[in-house]
Amino acid sequence: MEDTRATDTVRTALPPAPGADRYRSLNFADTAATLPAGQSYDLLATPGSAMYWLAAHDLIAPDVRLYELCAQRTRTLRGHIRALFAARVDGAAPPEDSLRAINEALTAAPTAPLLATDGATGLRRVQAHPTDRAVNHALATLAADTADLLTGPDAGILAACGSAPCDRFLMLTHGRRHWCSTRCGDRARAARAYARRSRATG
Repeated sequence: MEDTRATDTVRTALPPAPGADRYRSLNFADTAATLPAGQSYDLLATPGSAMYWLAAHDLIAPDVRLYELCAQRTRTLRGHIRALFAARVDGAAPPEDSLRAINEALTAAPTAPLLATDGATGLRRVQAHPTDRAVNHALATLAADTADLLTGPDAGILAACGSAPCDRFLMLTHGRRHWCSTRCGDRARAARAYARRSRATG
């Protein structure tokens, strides 16, 4: 049976932030967000929604079924990735437990295609991740993407959304824009306009 909660949550989610098309780890970190008026969403909240997100981003095959333990593992890694991103944005030291979690994910499954052969096609490269290790492979891929982002030239343009209470991350694209979406930008501009009017009338 389809998990309709997963579909409903996707409909209410903010669109991908700038940079999410280049880094799946950024998109992954933003699968949970805080919204105004005490609202929030989590695209990995259930096994069905986690499966939907991972499959939609080519991290697992569509026929892989996740259990709560696997969904919890994805949420745990997301928390560590968010902690590393926040430390980078704030110029703080990365948490040791988050570094350890990324390294454990990196070594849990091979991320490079392995060399294989058969009589018909000869030598070829294959992604060796049997179904029972599909989540390991997905998390290893996300961990590798995180490491690439944080050690590459784009690390300096990683930013946090500047429209409270949103807590998503983005890559700065131009000027001083620090908003992860048009919705957050509109809210920030409206708040500034309201503050100016309040000062003028006060």
